Amino acid sequence: MATSAHTDVPAGSFELEREGRRIHADHSKVAPGEIAVGVVIGRASEYFDFFVFGIACVLVFPSLFFPFENRVEGTLWAFAIFALAFLARPFGTALFMAIQRRWGRGTKLTIALLVLGTATCGIAFLPPYDNVGPIAIAMLVVFRILQGIAFGGSWDGLPSLLNLNAPSHRRGWYAMLGQLGAPIGFLIASALFLYLKLSLPEEDFLAFGWRYPFFVAFAINVVALFARLRLVITHEYTRLLEEGELEPIRPTEVFRAQGYNLFIGAFAALASYALFHLVTIFPLSWVAVNASQPVTNVLVVQVVGALVGILATLASGVLADRIGRRTTLGLLAALIAVFALVTPALLNGEPAAQNAFILVGFILLGLSYGQASGAVTANFTRRFRYTGAAMTTDFAWLIGAAFAPLVALGLSIHFGLAAVSVYLLSGAACTLLALRLNRRLTPRQGTQHRTPRHA
Repeated sequence: MATSAHTDVPAGSFELEREGRRIHADHSKVAPGEIAVGVVIGRASEYFDFFVFGIACVLVFPSLFFPFENRVEGTLWAFAIFALAFLARPFGTALFMAIQRRWGRGTKLTIALLVLGTATCGIAFLPPYDNVGPIAIAMLVVFRILQGIAFGGSWDGLPSLLNLNAPSHRRGWYAMLGQLGAPIGFLIASALFLYLKLSLPEEDFLAFGWRYPFFVAFAINVVALFARLRLVITHEYTRLLEEGELEPIRPTEVFRAQGYNLFIGAFAALASYALFHLVTIFPLSWVAVNASQPVTNVLVVQVVGALVGILATLASGVLADRIGRRTTLGLLAALIAVFALVTPALLNGEPAAQNAFILVGFILLGLSYGQASGAVTANFTRRFRYTGAAMTTDFAWLIGAAFAPLVALGLSIHFGLAAVSVYLLSGAACTLLALRLNRRLTPRQGTQHRTPRHA
């Protein structure tokens, strides 16, 4: 049997957690509602960091860091750097799982969020290419990689804990809560950039205005850190994790024992993750490159779209509890495939058609993304679910979303928007295939769930 998460911890470790537990010893038990608040706050703060970077890839970085390229090439280079965080994220998960095994959850989460906030804030201090040359690009790359490593390390297990403790008839609703932070983070990021674009002349925006969202990100991360530490270092949270056998297992062990679940889980959510950046980041770049309407108009529509996405994400919890999480994912994959077929007509059309693409896309995104993490990660045995859920999410983002803005813009410029349709269709096909494979494997996995831990 593999060593327990706590048996190899040296004396004197977990000081932060022990102190926190003493502080909270007389407090009431952690209620599901409190866990849900921690999940939403934590995810919203992390996604805010990522969306600030993504929007800046369109509005800021081509001019400041790639002035030697035209607008299209500069944006493509920025999107290439954007993808680096998703490449680094699995390594961050592995690194911080080791930190948790050695020093505990509180230490791990504190380091991860401070690194994430510091890297994001550091971008705000970067000088433009015209001042320091390639050093500016190199530093942007370093900070982006640090964002990805920290994002991988910020996994706290709260979504898995919610899922395990959810009533059987409300599992879709509780699975949705872990996903709700994404549209909230995008709403705050896009609204902040919209305010700055409307309030400042373009020269001032490029000189200093764009830096404020990166400063704000650090403050938000500090607030999120204390909100989540309040939960993860309590006696009750620790007891729930131990009862659920949610341990920071080494990733190599998860690969050996249940690697098929990682593979199926990543591809089962591919349609959702592929659509994610095609709705949030890509339309902004498409409009900016083609100058088909003012960028501020697109930001307004995306703020409205984020609100619609929040409502659709909430609705996904209700829908999944009625028809099942896997059925919800399959149905939405089919609808995303239909949406892919009309994508060229919408994005090549008038501003009203482009806006319709964003709003309809957010509806489909909320309904599908709301269930993208819980449908297949439930297949992990309890002992592997903590690490397995984190790694499945890492690979889903890497395969489905990391290169989506880069690929979509590059393909659409060179081959037309029909290529974007093919990209989305391939994601929908992968989701349907993975869900079918998952259905076939589920009975066998159910047998495995009944085997002893030492088997």
